[in-house]
Amino acid sequence: MATLKEYFEKDQGRTFCLTRPVLLQDQTGNVLLEVPTRLHLDFEPNALYISFLVPLSGQMERRAVVLEMLRSLDGALSWSNEPPRMECGRRGEDRMSNREMTFTGRVFVYSEDLIEANDREAIMGLAAELGLNVKFRDQRYADERNKGQRPFAFISHDSKDKHEIAGPLARELEGLLCPVWYDEYSLPVGSSIRDQIEKGLRECSKCILILTPNYLSNQGWARREFDSVFTRELVECKNVILPVWHDVSREDVYKCSLSLADRVAVKWTEGVEAVAKKLRHAIGPD
Repeated sequence: MATLKEYFEKDQGRTFCLTRPVLLQDQTGNVLLEVPTRLHLDFEPNALYISFLVPLSGQMERRAVVLEMLRSLDGALSWSNEPPRMECGRRGEDRMSNREMTFTGRVFVYSEDLIEANDREAIMGLAAELGLNVKFRDQRYADERNKGQRPFAFISHDSKDKHEIAGPLARELEGLLCPVWYDEYSLPVGSSIRDQIEKGLRECSKCILILTPNYLSNQGWARREFDSVFTRELVECKNVILPVWHDVSREDVYKCSLSLADRVAVKWTEGVEAVAKKLRHAIGPD
């Protein structure tokens, strides 16, 4: 499931966005924090608005970060006046320019930590003084969004392949509006790993097997996941497995499973973007 940072990056998808970090500094000019910030240009109503993400940090308190960002929005708003000049409009209508857009006062505050009531009260007080309309989106927002998204595919991988293959692939698929069951997103703290994995394997329409030398030699969780999904194929009489090959040959896969060697696979050498697009097409609408 998507993280709050991913929602920050993909929310408001219909607008054109200018994305940059805003640097918060102390009195001596030392950078305390980089705050990812997006200026949204909505050409239909000719409107500007802003969103920013408060990352987890020990340098500044969450409330202080938000208050400082609200006081310094002019810097981000000035981005719309920088080259290049952009224009948009329907045929037969006057074209609108990015340099003629109006700031609505709307600010979306994303926070990777929870924004508690006392912090909200202080932030809303300043927002009222500045004429801003602030909307909060913290981890509770991500949790609620994720409740409504049943993953389309389960990603089965060896733990040694998490950072270089499984993680980038999961993020790429999420960016293609294809929610996936991936342990980093989908295992709540304190939950039973076995129960959650079995639930994911049952509920997802497809299972992506990331076949690497690590996976093929794994006799632990990866083997159990493979056995479970293969059994599901036999019971449901339909293809569930989508193989991705990385640094393995057909002979290697054949030694692991005769039927698996006969499946058309995506090769990781094509690049994560191409692999994700092919998998998204194979998964189809859920």
